[in-house]
Amino acid sequence: MTKHPHGCLMLFPRPEWEKFRERIAQLPMSAQWWKRIFLGNAMDVDMDSTGRVLISPELRQAAGISKDTMLLGMGNHFELWDKTTYDAQEAQAMEGEMPDVFKDFSF
Repeated sequence: MTKHPHGCLMLFPRPEWEKFRERIAQLPMSAQWWKRIFLGNAMDVDMDSTGRVLISPELRQAAGISKDTMLLGMGNHFELWDKTTYDAQEAQAMEGEMPDVFKDFSF
């Protein structure tokens, strides 16, 4: 699990984390602070006997997670957001134009 710069936590299965970590580690020195943000805040977490993931208070505070959360499946990882923060980010995105990469995308 690691902190995302936009206010959420990213949860990776171990094999996906190792791929992500390698990609981040190969970034140039100009990205050193981003490397610190992603790699320096990462920590292992385990599931308890009921399948819950316990998140440290430090990571919850860093991501601004207070009470209600949103868990989003993002393909190779999950994002855990504070619900209020997610709702605000989603509303802001919906007010703008859809990115060009979706212009030719068929739904």
